[in-house]
Amino acid sequence: MHSIWAVATNTIKQALRMKVAVVFTILLIVMLVVMGVSTTGDGTLKGRLQTFVSYGLSLTSLLLCLLTIIVSIYSVTSDIEQRQIYTVVTKPIRRFQFLLGKLLGVILLDVALLCLFSAIIYTITIYTPEFSNATETERLQADNEFYTARASIMPPEADVTEEVDEAYGQLERSGQLPEDMSRDEIIAELTSRKKLAKRAAAVGYELVWEFDNVKPVGPDESLFIRFKYDVAVTPPDSQVYSRWFAGDYRQIKYGTKIENRIYTFDRKDPVRTFREIEVPADAVAKDGYLAVGFLNDPRFNNTSVIFPLEDGLEVLYKADTFTGNFMRAVLLILFRLIFLACLGILASTFLSFPVAILLCLVLFFTASFSGFVIESFDYLSENIGVFYSYTFKWMIRLLPQFDKFSPAKFLVPARLLEWSLLAECAALMVCIKGLLLLVFALVIFSYREIARIII
Repeated sequence: MHSIWAVATNTIKQALRMKVAVVFTILLIVMLVVMGVSTTGDGTLKGRLQTFVSYGLSLTSLLLCLLTIIVSIYSVTSDIEQRQIYTVVTKPIRRFQFLLGKLLGVILLDVALLCLFSAIIYTITIYTPEFSNATETERLQADNEFYTARASIMPPEADVTEEVDEAYGQLERSGQLPEDMSRDEIIAELTSRKKLAKRAAAVGYELVWEFDNVKPVGPDESLFIRFKYDVAVTPPDSQVYSRWFAGDYRQIKYGTKIENRIYTFDRKDPVRTFREIEVPADAVAKDGYLAVGFLNDPRFNNTSVIFPLEDGLEVLYKADTFTGNFMRAVLLILFRLIFLACLGILASTFLSFPVAILLCLVLFFTASFSGFVIESFDYLSENIGVFYSYTFKWMIRLLPQFDKFSPAKFLVPARLLEWSLLAECAALMVCIKGLLLLVFALVIFSYREIARIII
């Protein structure tokens, strides 16, 4: 362990002497402060905070990722090219200790810089309301919709299997099956239509969603119904008039004793725009039951209202603090840096500095858009099915999905980053993929010819 620590401390000193590390650090500090002062967002306090956190964390992650790649590769390749490694391997230190020391040094440097930049972002975010001219309404909105960590509950999907089978059978008997679509594609299309039909309310009709296991932090907190309308025909003013209710619907459904108040809200909201309704937490029953209802007001509307399947409606409630959520988001960035450090160490064991940099940058930017890449290859695989399934498919799946574990996806909309997702990220990105890269690096480096004797 002493040998590994010695190599790690030497790696940190080597990185601090690099001009690129100093430039990245100074640049990031200056840019974070400037963004904290100049960012305006949509003009509201909440919009300003969301914009700053989104750009601040994204910039921090990007520059630290680039710095990690450069330092991890340079620390090994420079020792080999400048022949400094000769003085190391001749000492009582084994090759695996040398690589582990390099990796540890890069990770420690990442931890220190990430703590510094995260502290700057957190401090600016917390004290922004104190130095802004925000109104009391804007401050309350920021407290409810930004300075919190809200859990999300989506309505359960309706089981439409029987209806889909019946509809498919009718099309088949009548000879109306599309010739340019396979059976699976037709079933998928029918399933989507049937599910969407159950999320549509005709004029004067009501939709009710029931949720279980809703657990707000306290009775004084608020719930938020987040929704987005779609319509069959866009109204002249692009507005939908509605009446909402939230509470224990079992009182009405089964005629039981009333224990929780049912709150009602008369609304006018624009179509195809996300909106939120604040509901007191005492609308939730003691057993965690909550019902949300929507009425398509027949007095003003003349079109059916549809709630999209993916993001049409959800219930949000405070489940943790902004500080806890922010710390978990920072850990997501750290896991990304550890993976890239392992990748850089691996590349440096068998490639020269410029080639290793190019390889790591390609993999890094590919991983940053992994969702798009996977979907694109899955679409192309329809023409090269068998070949793709046994070759490129598994190679693509090994890419770390950086976009799936983006911190901004949770902090900006104040979504709870659960420990289970954090554990999944650590397991996939560090314990499996990162460790696999490190093992490959140790194997390659153990057989690499460091010096060649020429007679």
